Amino acid sequence: MVRYLRVAGDLRKQIVDGSLPPHTRLPSRARIREEYGVSDTVALEARKVLMAEGLVEGRSGSGTYVRERPVPRRIARSGYRPESGATPFRQEQADSRARGTWESRSEQAEASRAVAERLAVKPGDPVMCTRCVGEGEPATHPGRPARPAGVASYPADSPMPSQGLRERPISAVITVVVSQGAAERKARALRVEVALKTVTGGPASAERMRRVLEQALVFSSASLAAVYTPGDDGDLLCLIESAGVPRTLYGLRESYPVDGRSPAADAHRCGASLWLGPEQLADGPESRRMPGDVHLAALPVRDGDGGCLLAVSESSGGFDADDRACLELVAEAVSLPAPTESDEAEEVRANSFSLAMDTGRVEVGDEILDLFGLRGDDFDGRVETLLGHTVPDDLPSLMSVVEADHMSIGERELEFRVLRAGGGPHRWLRLRGRLLPGGEGHPARLVGTVADVSTLRSGVTDVARVQRLAAALATAGTVRDVSQAVVSALRLPLRADRIALAELENERLVVTVLDPPEPESWPELWRLEWRTEWPDAPVRTMPTLAAALREGRARIWPAGSALEPALADVGPGGLAVLPLSAGGRMAGACLIGWDTPHDFGPDERALLTASAGLVGQALMRAHAFDAEHELVGMLQRQLLPRRLPKLPGAVAVARYLPATAGLEVGGDWYDVIPLPDNHVALVIGDVQGHSTGAATLMGQMRTALRAYAAEGHPPDVVVSHSNRLLMELETDLFATCCYVEVDMEAGTAWCVRAGHPPPVLRHPDGVTEIAESDGGPPLGVVTQADFPMTPLRLVPGTVIALTTDGLVESAEMDIDTGLDRLAHELSVSDPAHLGLVADALLGNAHRGDDVALLLMRYDGMAVRPLREGWTVWRVPEAARHARRFTRRSLRAWGVPVDAMDAALLVVSELVTNALVHTEGPVRLDLTLVGHRLRVSVTDNSPRSPVKPTSLGWEATGGRGILLVEAMSDTWGTLPVSGGKQVWSELTLEG
Repeated sequence: MVRYLRVAGDLRKQIVDGSLPPHTRLPSRARIREEYGVSDTVALEARKVLMAEGLVEGRSGSGTYVRERPVPRRIARSGYRPESGATPFRQEQADSRARGTWESRSEQAEASRAVAERLAVKPGDPVMCTRCVGEGEPATHPGRPARPAGVASYPADSPMPSQGLRERPISAVITVVVSQGAAERKARALRVEVALKTVTGGPASAERMRRVLEQALVFSSASLAAVYTPGDDGDLLCLIESAGVPRTLYGLRESYPVDGRSPAADAHRCGASLWLGPEQLADGPESRRMPGDVHLAALPVRDGDGGCLLAVSESSGGFDADDRACLELVAEAVSLPAPTESDEAEEVRANSFSLAMDTGRVEVGDEILDLFGLRGDDFDGRVETLLGHTVPDDLPSLMSVVEADHMSIGERELEFRVLRAGGGPHRWLRLRGRLLPGGEGHPARLVGTVADVSTLRSGVTDVARVQRLAAALATAGTVRDVSQAVVSALRLPLRADRIALAELENERLVVTVLDPPEPESWPELWRLEWRTEWPDAPVRTMPTLAAALREGRARIWPAGSALEPALADVGPGGLAVLPLSAGGRMAGACLIGWDTPHDFGPDERALLTASAGLVGQALMRAHAFDAEHELVGMLQRQLLPRRLPKLPGAVAVARYLPATAGLEVGGDWYDVIPLPDNHVALVIGDVQGHSTGAATLMGQMRTALRAYAAEGHPPDVVVSHSNRLLMELETDLFATCCYVEVDMEAGTAWCVRAGHPPPVLRHPDGVTEIAESDGGPPLGVVTQADFPMTPLRLVPGTVIALTTDGLVESAEMDIDTGLDRLAHELSVSDPAHLGLVADALLGNAHRGDDVALLLMRYDGMAVRPLREGWTVWRVPEAARHARRFTRRSLRAWGVPVDAMDAALLVVSELVTNALVHTEGPVRLDLTLVGHRLRVSVTDNSPRSPVKPTSLGWEATGGRGILLVEAMSDTWGTLPVSGGKQVWSELTLEG
C-alpha cells in the first residue's frame, strides 16, 4: 500500500510543478516499473490514484494523459484505498471527455440516477456531496437538514442540490458510502486528519511531536510510538521522542546503527514501511530483546534529514488496514524540531536541575537543596545523595527516571516523598523532567524542575499515580515484586483498609499478597482457606467475583451493596474488584476494600481502570519470569552435586544462588571429590557468561576435573589437563577455577588457581588469611600454561572458604574490597555451624550474578591410618619377598600371627597377577585402620583383571582373582596416573 502511494505522490508533484504539462502522456506502466523498481500492480494502482484525484484521464487507444485543468487533490484525498478490502469509496465519471453542463434539474436528476445505477446505489443510501467536501464548505443546503462539515446525505433517487452545480462538468466526482463499516473507516480517517491538523498548527517542537505520536495511540491499536532520527555523526538513529508505555518493555533500544540490521534502519534506508508480525520478529536480530506476541511497524519519516516512526501493538491481529492508514498519516505529520543550543548554555535556575546520565553528576538549584534539607556546602554533586533522602518506597519510580535504561525520551512527571530532618510528615515533591539525547562531545542529560506540592496534593492523583505504578511494575521481576508494587501504589493513596492480589490458576484464586497480612483482618471464610502462607479458594464460591472476571472490567460496589459474605466482609464501606487481564486471558484479580463508607470519585475510578490493565500485563510477565526462573534453577541444580560426601576428619557445606537480573542459567559450579589415602579435592569454578552454552561447558569441566582427579594426578596436572581439554573443545568461552587438594591425615593442602579468586582461611583463633598465591591464566585461554601449586598448612578448626566472583565483586565493589569483606564476615562467624555461616555470608550477596560458595572445616582425623609401602622387584622370589614384607609390617603393627594368613594369601595372589600380566614397576601398599587392612597393588597397565566365568579341572591359572574375592570383604580396581590399582579390604580377626 505504501509503495503505490509513494509513486503516485512523485508523479503528482511532477504534474503540479509543471514537469508533466497538460496533454502530456503519463509514463507507461513498464517505465514506472523500471524507474521506481516496483511491480506492474503497484504501477497500475498509482495510475488509478491519479485518475481518482482528477489529475489524469484515459484516452481510448492512446494511453493516459495529464488533464488540462486538474481537479484539486483535496477533492478525493481519502477516496481511494485499493488495499482496504471491498473498495469503500468509488468514483464514477459520466463521460470522461464530455464537458457539458446540466441545463435543467430533470437533466441533473437523470445524470445522478445514471451514476447511481452504475454504482449499484439503492434508494435511501447516503451520498456524499464531493463539492462540499473538496472545497471545505458547510454541508448544508436549502431545504435539507444540517449535516456535519464535509458530509451531506441525499437519497440516490432524488436530484442533488443545484447550488453551484450548474457550472460543474458532468465528470464531477460522486463519493458513495456503500457500507456502514466503510463509513466508520472514513470517519476514522477524517478524525485522524482533523486531529493531526489541529496538533500541527504551531511551529515544530518536541511537545508538538509528542502530541502527534499520541494520535497514533488514540486512533490505532499501537501501545507505543517512537521517532528515531540520525544523530550528529549520521551513524546512528537516535530516539528523540516516544509516547505510550516504556520502550524497555518491548526491548526497543535508544539508538540503532544506520547501516545495521534492524526494522528502524531498514525503513530509514529503503524509504518503505515495514509491517512485521511475531514470526518475522522472531527471525530478526532483536528477537531476544522483544516479547514474542507483539507486532511492529516501521515507517519512514520524510521531514528534515529523515528518520523512522516505530509503533508496537499487542493486538492479536496486529495492524489492520485502518491502523496502517492512520500510522501513514502520523508519519507524514511528524515534523522534526530544529536542534537548539539553548539547553547547553542555560544556567541552572533555583528550582531546576541538570543530571548527566553517564556520570550521575547533577547540578541543582538552591531551592531544590532546601526541599531536600541540604546546604550547598554539604552537597557533593552526586544524585545518590539526593536519592538517599527519599522515602524507600518511592525509589523504584525515581530510579526509572534517573537511570537511562528506564527513562524514555521526552517529558516525564512524577511525585515522590522526601524525609524531613525532624522526623515529621514526609514532604511531597513533584518532578518534571525531560531527557535530552546526547551528541558528539556531550552526554545525554535529564533537565527539569522540582517543586513542593505538599499543600496542593489531593487524596489521590491520576496521571502521576499511574506513572509511579507503571514505573514500579516495569522493574518488578517476580509475582511477589508485582504484588508489593501494587500495594505500595494503591492502598495509601486510596486510603483503603485492605487490599488483596490473587492469581487465577485452574479456576482457583491463589492469593499472592494480602495487606494487612494478619489473618484476623480478613473475613472468616478466608481464614478457613488459610492452609499455607496465603489462602486460596475456588472462584465458584464467590459468584459476584466470578461475574466480574467474566466481564473483564473494573467493578465498584458502594457501602450497603448486597454481596456474598466472602466479599462483603472485605469492604463493608465499599469494594472495588479489578480483573487483571492481559494477552486475551484472565491473569487474576485485585480486591480493594474500605471499612467506612467510601465515595468513589471520578479520579479514583480512572485510577482503578488504568491500574487494572497495567497490573494484568505485569502479572503475566512476572508469572512467566517466575516459571522460567524456576526452570533455570532446576537445571542449575541438576548440574551441581545433589549432596556432598562425608569426609574423614572434616565437614563441608556448599551454597548456590542463581542471578535474579536475568533468566539465563549461570556457569558457576562447585564439587567435593574424595580421593584415595584420605585425600579430598575441593573445586570451585566459573564459566564465562550466562547461557545454556555456559551451563553445558560447566558440566563438561566439572566432569573432566573429577575424572582427572580420580586418576591420581597431582593438582597442577589435573588443572593442566582440564585446560588442554577446554582448548580442544574449540569454544569461545573460558573458565576460571580454584582446585585445593587436602591431605586429611597430614593436615596439609596444595592450592592451584586458574584466574580465580584465592581461598580464604579462618584459623581457630578467628584470624583470617587470604591465601595469596601465584596462579595461572583462566582455562581455555593459553594451550601451554603453567599452573603453580601453593602449599597450605591446616590445623584442626581451620575453615577454608572458596567462592566465585559473584560474591566478592560487583559494579559497586572491586574484588579486593569484596575479599576483605568476606574475610571479615568469616572472622566474626561461629565455625561450629557451617550451614549458618554460609547463609550469613550470602545474606548481602549482590544478585546481579550467580554465586557459588564452598566451605570446609578441617577437624583432623581421630584415628590415623598406619601405612607401609614397598616396590616389588621382578625376581623369581618376588611373591615370597612380598609376603615377608607384609608379615613384618603386620607384626610391627601388633597384628596376631593367626590373623595374618588371609592377608598373606591376598598379597601373594595380587603381586603374582601383576608380575605375570604386566610390565614395568609394581608397588605394594598396606594401610591399617583399626582392624581393617587395605592391600593395594599398583602397576602401569590400564587393563583390569578379569574374573573367569568357568574353570576346568585341568586349568593351570585364573584362580587367583577368585581367591582374592573369596578372602576379601570387598575388592576392586581404580585408574591411577599411568596405570591401575587393584585393592582388597579385609578384617583382621585374631
